[in-house]
Amino acid sequence: MDVISAVELLLIVVVLVLVAALAGFWLRRRWLSRDGGSFACSFHPATRTPGTHWVLGVARYRDHELQWFPAFSLSVWPKQRFDRGLIKAGDQRVPDALEASWLLEGQRIVRLHRPADQVELAMAPDSLTGLLSWLEAAPPGMRYLPSPTSPE
Repeated sequence: MDVISAVELLLIVVVLVLVAALAGFWLRRRWLSRDGGSFACSFHPATRTPGTHWVLGVARYRDHELQWFPAFSLSVWPKQRFDRGLIKAGDQRVPDALEASWLLEGQRIVRLHRPADQVELAMAPDSLTGLLSWLEAAPPGMRYLPSPTSPE
């Protein structure tokens, strides 16, 4: 095998690996959205730890929880889970100039309070309305925890 053939073989292998990775991302996204209820959603820990940034992802509703998956991963397991009965929605805001560079255009940010910590999620306004409705429409016996700024 001469050098040209070795280079051609290497290029073919690289292209096949890239095509397989892209197909994997596409199949994963289709699998996550197969039952509906999924939307683009970015995740950020609410604490301002140096070096942390927004992570693009996909969220979906499953039974009593919201599951969040990073966009650039082949894992089929959620990296974050938000139990409907244990979270409450906090303040909403628009991204600042630095955050806007990490997020999709037009997204709004909502802070979620969990028993152990706080996180921020960024999503389209329609998805945010859906999230708030999902939290407020909890079934009997699973009380939604109102925002700390709520008049309740």
